[in-house]
Amino acid sequence: MQASKKYVWIGVGVAVVAGAAYLGLGGKAERSKSGGDGTQSVKTVIATQKTIPITVTANGYVTAVSTVDVRPKVQNIVRTIHIKEGQFVKAGQLLFTLDERSDQSNVAKASAQLAAGQADLADAEQVLKRNQDLLSKNFVSQAVVDTARNKVEALRNTVKANQAAIQSSAVALSDNKITAGISGRIGVINVHPGSLAQPTGTVMVTIVQIDPIMISFTLPERELRNIRATYPQGNAPVHAQLPGQEVLTGKLTFIDNLADTQSGTIRMKAQFDNAGQKLWPGAYVNVSLVSREVPDAVLVPAQAVVTGPVDKLLYVVQPDDTVQEQKIEVLAIEDGQAAVSGVKAGSRVVVEGTKNLRPGTKIREVKKNEAAAAPVAPT
Repeated sequence: MQASKKYVWIGVGVAVVAGAAYLGLGGKAERSKSGGDGTQSVKTVIATQKTIPITVTANGYVTAVSTVDVRPKVQNIVRTIHIKEGQFVKAGQLLFTLDERSDQSNVAKASAQLAAGQADLADAEQVLKRNQDLLSKNFVSQAVVDTARNKVEALRNTVKANQAAIQSSAVALSDNKITAGISGRIGVINVHPGSLAQPTGTVMVTIVQIDPIMISFTLPERELRNIRATYPQGNAPVHAQLPGQEVLTGKLTFIDNLADTQSGTIRMKAQFDNAGQKLWPGAYVNVSLVSREVPDAVLVPAQAVVTGPVDKLLYVVQPDDTVQEQKIEVLAIEDGQAAVSGVKAGSRVVVEGTKNLRPGTKIREVKKNEAAAAPVAPT
């Protein structure tokens, strides 16, 4: 029984010694982070001042400036296809030829009728001239001359009708040659030689204009006032980036005339040159533009801003190396820098080690290979 008590007291003694050692080491570790007098190790920066641009970002999608569904004006059989899928065409380029034989016959027929009418008119004009000469010599009556004149007028009208028929036949003939209305890229061709093309039938092919090209995106409606004030002449520069590619620059060309009341956003479009075909209709891209500038902004690292129960704060270092809380307002955050009001440029503010600070806390600047003060985790 006595032996067991002896072992218990020995165990308690070891525990006490170990605890003392732990507390001693822990206290030493804590003092290495903060001085024995309560001095806290921190990192500080000097608040700077300059005008900064405020960039807004959005998700956008690429859309064509123009898209044309090609259909025939007349119902006819497709005879020749002059293009290939995926080909780039220019406005006015021949795409399809329909069966022209019937319309060619109509043009030939109208031309023959015109020639015949013109010949009849020439004869009638000669007869009228002769009768007018005979009337002057009293060899024929006025009625004969009037009849000849009426025939000439009728034949002139016939010639005009034949000329109109030729023009109509020529238009019908030209409708068999289907050309591109815009420059762009050919999509899927939905017909083949021998297909019946109809004005109300299946689209023969779709042409999409991709140079220039548009990017559509939405921004919070509150940004509209900023953008209009920053760019009173319009044409705000807009930047777009596809994953892994360089940034492309276009210009803002469209702002919708109505905001979306449910989402609180407004639709905008920017136009981009796309000769290199880096933007493709339907693709999603990241869009950014500078909506406004903050002139002479006081800048501190965003991580220096402390969120208190009510206000946002900065710990400002005083001449005696103590800190005081300074209430601030964050005007904007851009590229990790916070533009703030409530503190002056040139002020020295704590950027790391704010967790254990209180007004009046003494601080020291840590060296490059040291870390700012932080609570010592239990081992």
